[in-house]
Amino acid sequence: MELYCTRPGCPRPRNLCPDLDDATTLKTVPQKYCTACGMPLLLLGRYLPQKLLGRGGFGAAYGAIDRYTPSLRPCVVKQFQPSVDLSPDQWAIAQSLFEREAEALEQLGNAHPQIPDLFAFFPLVVPGGPSGNAEFFYLVQEFIDGQTMEEELAARGPFSEKETLEVLISMLKVLKFVHEHHIIHRDIKLSNIMRHRNGLLYLLDFGAVKQVTKTAGGTPQRSTGIYSVGFAPPEQVAGGQVYPSTDLYALAVTCVTLLTGREPQELYDAFNNTWKWRSYASVSPLFADVLDRMLLPVPKDRFQSVHEVAVALRGPLGAPAPASPATSPPVPPVQASATSGAIAPPPAPQTAAKPSPPAKAPKTTKTDAQALLFHAGFLGFEGALVASALLSTLGPSGLSAGIFGGIVGILAIAQILRLLRGIWLMVVALLTFGLVAGLPWLLGRGIPADLQQSVIWLLAIAACSAIAVAAIVILFYSLIRLLRRRLSRP
Repeated sequence: MELYCTRPGCPRPRNLCPDLDDATTLKTVPQKYCTACGMPLLLLGRYLPQKLLGRGGFGAAYGAIDRYTPSLRPCVVKQFQPSVDLSPDQWAIAQSLFEREAEALEQLGNAHPQIPDLFAFFPLVVPGGPSGNAEFFYLVQEFIDGQTMEEELAARGPFSEKETLEVLISMLKVLKFVHEHHIIHRDIKLSNIMRHRNGLLYLLDFGAVKQVTKTAGGTPQRSTGIYSVGFAPPEQVAGGQVYPSTDLYALAVTCVTLLTGREPQELYDAFNNTWKWRSYASVSPLFADVLDRMLLPVPKDRFQSVHEVAVALRGPLGAPAPASPATSPPVPPVQASATSGAIAPPPAPQTAAKPSPPAKAPKTTKTDAQALLFHAGFLGFEGALVASALLSTLGPSGLSAGIFGGIVGILAIAQILRLLRGIWLMVVALLTFGLVAGLPWLLGRGIPADLQQSVIWLLAIAACSAIAVAAIVILFYSLIRLLRRRLSRP
């Protein structure tokens, strides 16, 4: 097993520990130390960093495992270690704020299925600092196995209106929950939205490090610590007050970036202080108008809440219409220089009862089910096609079975990783059908007469069988969800 040293500037952070490949040693070894700098490698005695995920001016993130869980649960270890020198008083403030933000993240993550859970936060004091000791702060949170919207956009190109609307609605649900807890995210962008392999979208990076460093360091750190260039609205860039509409602005920038496949700087007209994105995307007037209002430069001109966006989109969030013309008061603003980004709670008479948090389980939509059935039919069709070709050329043998398993496995993995989707499924099906139909004649063997008569039926039956199996799985999953929902009702 390889462990990664988390001390900034370590000359050789990779440490090979072959003894940890033994399960007993892994569970019982008291500590391991970096061979280059002496830094403890087992954080808090249980978290084992294995690779560097990313590093910035305020710290680093590491992929790790928890050795005290049966499955060696993967997790993300975030280290807060700003590059600026802080006085002892500033470090004390930073530690206090780090703890406060960790508590907020734990509260949000444990209560909402689209926010990563917080597992631990802790300081670590080790020898080697200017005063004889160095102090580091860590957060350990849930690992989300998937791709960010930035990675997905780079891999597949611009999103359709329907796909972008799904991202928008999913993130609006998360922001509704976050804003109800009087918190402004302040850093919504492509790289902070991740799609899990199960399809569920997560909102990442609630900015504990970014929010701590601004106050602890005594400088705004506007360009790197508080917002992301291109996604932040004017009030945030100027260091003024931030509002729920500040997050809505950044979410709209994310959406137009997904629609166009272009960087925000390419879509923003600084001379006229407007966004010029419509000519790069084909969307309905309603959706375009909603995004344009979310992108207005003046905060009071934008939608003031998630509910207002939902109403403008004609209720796709399923929010009930208000019982009376009176609207609830907007969430009060907060200064961008506030230490934690939290909003002061509204007066008690105006607060509404907080809805119970949703169950932490992804929801299968009608579109998801249709896509699954289509992909199952494709895989069944291709499997039968490959089997027919192998039987007609190589006959029944171990080699045929191995080739069949390899090809079908590659096709299945390509669909899971979204490398094959949409029109490409039809293209691959037609190409393989043509290749399989011509291969026996190219080899001078031809297709046996009895196999010729049954191949079409074989393809149809295989595709239908795969669709039937997928439908049974979807039905079973839906029944389980329905039963869980019924049992969870008071």
